[in-house]
Amino acid sequence: MVSLRSLLPAALLLALATGPVHARAIDIDDRDAGGAAIDDLPSYLQCVPYARQVSGIRIYGDAHTWWDQAEGRYARGYKPKVGAVMAFRPNGNSRLGHVAAVSKVIDSRTVLIRHANWSPINGRRGQIEDNVRAVDVSEDNDWSAVRVWYGPSQALGATHWPLAGFIYAAKPKKNERLLRDVTLAKADKPAKAAKFELAERDGDPIAAIIKRELGI
Repeated sequence: MVSLRSLLPAALLLALATGPVHARAIDIDDRDAGGAAIDDLPSYLQCVPYARQVSGIRIYGDAHTWWDQAEGRYARGYKPKVGAVMAFRPNGNSRLGHVAAVSKVIDSRTVLIRHANWSPINGRRGQIEDNVRAVDVSEDNDWSAVRVWYGPSQALGATHWPLAGFIYAAKPKKNERLLRDVTLAKADKPAKAAKFELAERDGDPIAAIIKRELGI
């Protein structure tokens, strides 16, 4: 008769061999790899196909392009809602941006998100994290910057990640204009005006034409 004690090492080895319970079937599409063949995709899961699967928002391509791609196709805004995609802007080494799906709204400053390829888990990248915290750290509570749960430290990461906003699985309102985008455009206008004014002083007629066309 085999004792329970003798079975424990074998059971432990089996548990270690199975690894984390994050592997799932994902509808990876080669449009997320810049047209590369499926066989050429990296062996780890990217954030884009996972966000698309769990949110139902059918946008393809690098994460940093999602916000602009959503214009005219999906509603967008600056308040988290369950099922919405949180669109991160490129920041630091994250040159392609990031996308995550909101799974629960805790309060005006805290949500739970589902995303892939954020924290390395058991030394492996491309893993899935479900229902981890993201906290709004913007001064105006407008979700323009967040801190995100980081697996290795078992705490919120220290980086303040800039957000473009949230993409909702709904059609946009007619003539949708987003306040933050309009504000950013206005803030950029004086800088453009100064640039063209300097060029005009240097005798640049092209700059004068551009300035007149832009109304600055």
